[in-house]
Amino acid sequence: MKTAIFSYQDQQWRVHANNHLLDGPKVSLVMAFGDKVTLEPVDFYDRLRADYPQAEIVLCSTAGEIFDDSVHEGSVSVTAVQFEKTQVRSAMVNIADFDGSSYRAGKALIENLMAFEALSYVLILSDGSRVNGSELVKGVNSQIQENVPVTGGLAGDGAAFKSTLVGLNARPLDGQIVAIGMYGSDLQVSHGSMGGWESFGPERKITRSMGNQLFMIDDESALDLYKKYLGAYANELPGSALLFPLMVRLSSEEAPVVRTILSIDEESRSMFFAGDVPEGASVRFMKANFDRLIDAAGSAANHTISGQTSSQPSLSLLISCVGRKIILGNRVSEEVEAVKEIFGSKTLLTGFYSYGEIAPPLPRAQCQLHNQTMTITNISER
Repeated sequence: MKTAIFSYQDQQWRVHANNHLLDGPKVSLVMAFGDKVTLEPVDFYDRLRADYPQAEIVLCSTAGEIFDDSVHEGSVSVTAVQFEKTQVRSAMVNIADFDGSSYRAGKALIENLMAFEALSYVLILSDGSRVNGSELVKGVNSQIQENVPVTGGLAGDGAAFKSTLVGLNARPLDGQIVAIGMYGSDLQVSHGSMGGWESFGPERKITRSMGNQLFMIDDESALDLYKKYLGAYANELPGSALLFPLMVRLSSEEAPVVRTILSIDEESRSMFFAGDVPEGASVRFMKANFDRLIDAAGSAANHTISGQTSSQPSLSLLISCVGRKIILGNRVSEEVEAVKEIFGSKTLLTGFYSYGEIAPPLPRAQCQLHNQTMTITNISER
């Protein structure tokens, strides 16, 4: 397996010093994570296609780009992979073709990849504005074999939250969901996902909700209760909500997930989240701790090492939440640097800041939608 990463910014290309020398026609996978304005023009895709004529090329808009140990805005982070033993196949659906059903879209997406034997790993990159990430992963999990890891994320649009773009072998568009399947027994994939948030207050129960809209907690207005816990920060809603996500435990058997608050509705006294918050689930409020967020990124990297034979994978794909980026501010590169410190100089880091992260909470578990995490996927060949 040979890998190379590039950064495109201000019409200039930057090449990483530790890139492998690739044979363009033999490259089988290219990933371009970038600023929507830079990524959208057809000539950007055409440039990648000219350099890598046989590759599966996937493009995804972001809320920030990761290039090795640094974080950029207004750029595109490009990764090219030349596998020696692994076969790559792709599939794409558009949410518009499923009457807005993210579950059916996810199910159809994976059915396309399951038609071939020896599926070892699936990477999913999805529209982040029109797709319900929770329902998407339910559809994926309804088809995927439990021993096949699935990771990925939802596209971003900076801090605008208006529209996102995803593309496969063509100019990117909104509403699209792409899956990249990797096949063969020589592929080695490990993953880790950590948040680093502090929970506070008693555990409570969701008593009224609908999809990703939360109305009542312990038969009390969710928004009123939330404002009471926020104190002075309540006057800064909805922006301050990024500092106080919600920990949701779907059942006593499952690990809790973090849910980001996207908006509030004063009229209905409810809150909208970046993922489902089902009735009957247990919840606790959470708050940010800068050092713990950064330490969690390093912990996620260490978790991936426990699932692989080499502590220095060929490629590490980092997908972190836009909420973490906004909260960390000018310290955001520190969480990427913490990962780089674990893996060392031989591992090439790529990735982006997202509107949601997809990964199993534990090894050999089905994937879930996460918010406010650093999710890492390491890819190598034996």
